[in-house]
Amino acid sequence: MYTLFILCISFAISLLIVPLFIYLAKRFGFVDYPNYRKVHKVPMPYLGGVAILLSFTIVTLFAQPVETEYKPIIIGAAVICLIGLIDDKYDLKPFIKFLGQLVAIAVPISYGIVIDTITPFGFEINFGVFSILVTVIWLAAIINAINLIDGLDGLATGVVIIALASIAIITIFQQNIFVMMLCVILLGACLGFLPYNFHPAKIFLGDNGAMMLGYIIGVLSIIGFKNITFISLFFPIIILGVPFMDIFFAAIRRYREGVSVMRADKNHLHHRVQQLGFSHRETVVLIYFIALLFAIGGVIMYLATVPGAVIIGILLLFTMNIVVEATNLIGSNRRPVLNFFQKVFNKIP
Repeated sequence: MYTLFILCISFAISLLIVPLFIYLAKRFGFVDYPNYRKVHKVPMPYLGGVAILLSFTIVTLFAQPVETEYKPIIIGAAVICLIGLIDDKYDLKPFIKFLGQLVAIAVPISYGIVIDTITPFGFEINFGVFSILVTVIWLAAIINAINLIDGLDGLATGVVIIALASIAIITIFQQNIFVMMLCVILLGACLGFLPYNFHPAKIFLGDNGAMMLGYIIGVLSIIGFKNITFISLFFPIIILGVPFMDIFFAAIRRYREGVSVMRADKNHLHHRVQQLGFSHRETVVLIYFIALLFAIGGVIMYLATVPGAVIIGILLLFTMNIVVEATNLIGSNRRPVLNFFQKVFNKIP
């Protein structure tokens, strides 16, 4: 009952304060102007991340968690939100923005929140001095994966909502009340923001919001899977399958084309889906369903035995391959699996 209460409070606060931040963004010039890479046609406020963070912080402090890990989460989230605001306003160079991300990532590390040990198949592997490097790579990957998928109205927000719900479900099975509570609070804040962010959007997350959400999810995944095994290490990756798939194949595509992996383009998953003829809303909802499929797969993998988890993993990889071929996400125009099925179906009388 208390969980539902804090969910509703977080939702209500976010729902009520977002209009204020729409006004403030327009008043002080925090707006995203259209260009050749963006789909919106009019200047759009981008203080969405600040509104979500404020709601999350208020309700977290109200809930008064016993665990002290909430402090680096809020502090680091505020730092990366500020970096995102500066980037939104002045369009920082990728390297400078990454340095800002490292500053935020240093906050939880300074509190001892690191990936230090995994136990693949019963064998313990201690990263030792490399635990900080592994943690940096992990958090940077999630931060930038969420940021890159934030290309259509409501897309990143909806994907994050699905991911948070999935992580919360797993932490319930783990009886990890702290992480579940923070997931629920952030979930409520995002749900309150989504009505203003869904197409046609009245406000954007901005880099401040997308990176902040990626940061919090990344830190929660480390805390929630603190004693991680080889299989459970992949749960957050699977739950966030859509943004990870997008960033992974974007890197491959840019490498094949001989351009910098940091170079922005209009060939991300949401762009590719739209190129297939889907409308803005249809594209977002379709990607929601793909994200939901990966999230459900991640929860099932947690509950399954190792053989069952392997089977689910294979099915999810097959699904990912279908999505990549159907959207030409990798940029090669090769469709071996889809062509095979097309030949099979053509032979059926």
